[in-house]
Amino acid sequence: MYPLYRYLDWLGYDVHHWGLGRNRGKVAAYVEQLTERVRDLQSERDGDKVTLIGWSLGGVVMREIARETPELVRQVITMGTPVIGGPKYTRVGQKFAERENLDLDAFEIAVHERNLRGIRCPITAIYSKSDGVVAWRATIDGYNPQARNVRVPGSHLGLGINAIVWRIIAKTLATDS
Repeated sequence: MYPLYRYLDWLGYDVHHWGLGRNRGKVAAYVEQLTERVRDLQSERDGDKVTLIGWSLGGVVMREIARETPELVRQVITMGTPVIGGPKYTRVGQKFAERENLDLDAFEIAVHERNLRGIRCPITAIYSKSDGVVAWRATIDGYNPQARNVRVPGSHLGLGINAIVWRIIAKTLATDS
């Protein structure tokens, strides 16, 4: 994400990294920690809502913050984020399930129920049919009518350095949501 952050900074945006190191899959803990950080940022910005950008599982975290605290979030932009099924439709899902002692089918149902609660802010879900890590159909947000699903060429690992993705993000940030 650092190249994307540098690009957005170069464009003049006030960019903040999540500051939690490598994503280890602790979604609930990350949501709790980052919600407080987002509250602080919003306060520093005189109450202006913030845009959250997340890649892969980081996008799940950003979506959850938006779902739980809509008063803080202007919009969410995700890249290769598994919206459907959680880890079930990812290459690492089985290993994650073994490590965390999860039933992937039960987890998929829980994710579906969570998604039924909806997210109120605008969502841009960027995905690639050649992702290779997350099944592309699982990255399509069909739950939220305001979600804009944008297909790009490229791999999952390349989304963060994809010039097309950067242009989509820049245009999305420039719109008045």
